[in-house]
Amino acid sequence: MVRVLERVVVDGDAVVAAGERGVSFDVIVPTIGRTSLSRLIDALLGGPGPRPAQIVVVDDRADPGEPLFAGPLPHGVIVLASGGRGPAAARNLGWRSGSAEWAAFLDDDVLPPPGWRAELAVDLQELPDDVAASQGRLVVPLPRNRRATDWERNVAGLESARWATADMAYRRVALAAVGGFDERFTRAYREDADLGARVVAAGWRIVTGERRCTHPVRDAGRWVSVRLQAGNADDVLLRVLHGRRWREVTGVPPGRRRRHLAVTGAGGAALVGLVTRRRPVALAGATAWALGTAEFAWARIAPGPRSKSEVVTMVLTSVAIPPAATWHWLRGWAGLAHRLRRRPPAVARSTG
Repeated sequence: MVRVLERVVVDGDAVVAAGERGVSFDVIVPTIGRTSLSRLIDALLGGPGPRPAQIVVVDDRADPGEPLFAGPLPHGVIVLASGGRGPAAARNLGWRSGSAEWAAFLDDDVLPPPGWRAELAVDLQELPDDVAASQGRLVVPLPRNRRATDWERNVAGLESARWATADMAYRRVALAAVGGFDERFTRAYREDADLGARVVAAGWRIVTGERRCTHPVRDAGRWVSVRLQAGNADDVLLRVLHGRRWREVTGVPPGRRRRHLAVTGAGGAALVGLVTRRRPVALAGATAWALGTAEFAWARIAPGPRSKSEVVTMVLTSVAIPPAATWHWLRGWAGLAHRLRRRPPAVARSTG
């Protein structure tokens, strides 16, 4: 059951202001309680531009506990609770709670500039009816005095990501026609690519606007690249939903799955050979595993700062990533039938 935690109704003047340029939009921010949320809301409320019809913050923590805002709820903000079901479900709850023509999605770790609302209005006004969405431009600040780390390069990939909902505005009618985000994607991974592919398949276009948001690189810890391998299970669902050409259709760049499978298989063969005392098998497997792991580690070390800490992190995680990726990929196939039985979004219909 959806629970309204806090609500401040936007006054009539603000709603009128949102339509001053013929543009009516809600802003939806799913959050897991990051400290960057308050800074985002402050930036969103400040500066020039039409006011949103409403700002919906969707608390996606399974156990909300402490309130999202330390002080009074900012004027014009609605807070809903989605029960920790993931960003896809949180965004669906957010856009379905409003009625403006556009639903503008922001992630809770981006920072819009003071003029973001005005730039959004310019991006959205007078767009042709066949345009379902306008994607903002993300800027990831990287260090200027050294090479970027593996994690920093990973985050910087958002600058060229297709259909990233860190800053994306969709027409409400388009979202309704395709059933919104597919809630079978329960983590922040691939749910935006899936939605974009379904919207385009339904006959709409997605364009890139001129507005910009900064996406800082947050501290994620040494093992973040290993934790991210859980997304391999979502790749299985994406592949089944969109066919063999799923990477091309959804704009997902090529990965290293085949190499990870080969390296993991070689490591497994080495262990089997060791246990069964088949020395040639153990030696061949161990050699292939070592060469594959070394190649992977160097591919990640070479473009980076090559500091002691970074090299240690790359070596350790390069050992762990192939088996982790393989495990989650196999887990995705094992649980596929259960995920497919869950209710999918409504079938998209063409606008033409």
